[in-house]
Amino acid sequence: MMFFRAACTVLATLGLILSALGAPAPNVDTIDAVHLEKRITHTGRGTWFHVGLGNCGKWNKDSDYIVAISKDLYDNNKASNCDQYVEITNTDNGRTIHALTRDSCPSCGYYDLDLSPDAFKALAPLDQGVMKKMKWHFMNRNWHP
Repeated sequence: MMFFRAACTVLATLGLILSALGAPAPNVDTIDAVHLEKRITHTGRGTWFHVGLGNCGKWNKDSDYIVAISKDLYDNNKASNCDQYVEITNTDNGRTIHALTRDSCPSCGYYDLDLSPDAFKALAPLDQGVMKKMKWHFMNRNWHP
């Protein structure tokens, strides 16, 4: 009887192990990249542009703290980052701002940002034109400064 009970336990354990090994691996394509994107700190270049009607469909002015993310990132996230704040830090001087995503940037590298003039000026002199290295990440959807 004891042998039978031990054999049943071993077989049940083996069955559980084999069923776990036989389960399909999660499909990487189904991982929600939009939500993962919001937890990652990115490094890229920063430039500035004159704002107006952005790709998110809203009007802004140069004095607003506005950011355009790369068109590729915008498209990959299916425009879900519109009206979401981004924390941006100039790694050369440590200055940090929060800007609202309202546009996409066709000429930007994947993790580069294009900023409104006043947002750029808060991080570096406008005549500098380009911040060669900055770090940034999306804030939680409900976050506001």
